[in-house]
Amino acid sequence: MRSLLKVTAMTGLLTLLRMAMGFVIAKVVAIYTGPTGLAMLGQVQSMVASLNGIINAPVGNGVVRYTAEHQEQGVEACSPWWRAAWQWVLILSAIIIPLGLLLSERLSLWLFKDISLSWVVITTAVVLPLSAVGTLFNSIINGQQQYRRYVGLGMISALASGCLMLAMIAIYNIQGALLAAATQSALIGVVMLCLNIRQPWFNLRCWWGRCDATFRKDIRNYMLMAITSALTVPTSLILIRNMIINQLGWDAAGQWQAVWKISEVYLGVITMALSTYYLPRLSSLKRVDEIVDEINRTAVVIIPIVAAMALGVYLLRDVAITLLFTEAFRSARDLFLVQLIGDVLKISAWLYAYPMLSRGATKQFIQTEIFFAISLLALTYVFVLEYGLIGSNIAYSVNYFLYFVFVFSVGKRFLYNECK
Repeated sequence: MRSLLKVTAMTGLLTLLRMAMGFVIAKVVAIYTGPTGLAMLGQVQSMVASLNGIINAPVGNGVVRYTAEHQEQGVEACSPWWRAAWQWVLILSAIIIPLGLLLSERLSLWLFKDISLSWVVITTAVVLPLSAVGTLFNSIINGQQQYRRYVGLGMISALASGCLMLAMIAIYNIQGALLAAATQSALIGVVMLCLNIRQPWFNLRCWWGRCDATFRKDIRNYMLMAITSALTVPTSLILIRNMIINQLGWDAAGQWQAVWKISEVYLGVITMALSTYYLPRLSSLKRVDEIVDEINRTAVVIIPIVAAMALGVYLLRDVAITLLFTEAFRSARDLFLVQLIGDVLKISAWLYAYPMLSRGATKQFIQTEIFFAISLLALTYVFVLEYGLIGSNIAYSVNYFLYFVFVFSVGKRFLYNECK
């Protein structure tokens, strides 16, 4: 547990920096454009998250797992999975970029109700490979458990991309914010490329050459899981915003986005710690009793931390709205309580869902993600009709309660079947 707390503290510093940059950006956008502009920025960020999630799918958790498992044997032992991952990135790029160019106007109309913003979709699609480079290098460093380097490079990337975004907003207003959101991940990729040139694994033979189909299959399983998450989570958020916009208007969508943004940022402290420490740790364990013990010990530490953070956010919600947004967002204070309950349930559920991810349980993971994404949309539609804007937050909490019950009840049975 000392290692978990150490990693949580280190990644917490990185998350605090990202939190600060994210809140400064949200404040500037709120001042310049109000709730409508913040809702539009949320739409772009969800689109970017979805497309980046697809292109980054081969170079994410799969690379972390196999690097963590084989890093003690040296770079050569890990490189077959790295080559396989990069080959998948090239294949996906050849599909996604042309599709993004062809469908840019339709996607713009769906996201913004405005066809003139199709350039945002085009820009996002064109720079996708650079985003994959940044994620690949991060995954390697994470898998090698070089936590200090991981955090240090993350801080540099966050500062560089955040400053660019602020400059774009100051110069070009909402247009600049949309452009910066579309290119932020690509800039991080460029920074990561420049800062890792001297690494021993930055060698052409690690990335290019023949690759056995077995390694591509290993990466493919994780790729399918990541693509599922990339399609279900951001798309769900886009559809939820569209529900709110259609029924309650852009202003209401901006109020919801403000609360969601605060949840997203403060939970980043925990989610980054889980992806940096928890996933490699689970991947390196072989026996069921070891995995179950790690899950329980992590839950005892993480759940109280999340609950305390949620309580703090609730007590300081008026201060947060004043500091981070404007008086136009004051009615968002009524959404916090239910949202924060959902946040605690969400992290609790993830602790018991991560073993599926660490063991490469493709079928179970995909089925679970799709089912609960659909249930979130259905619950949101029903509750927004019944209770108005707060219905979206009620749906979020109810959905993650159901998700927690499911993964908690089936998780141990899955592990025994998987590891026997």
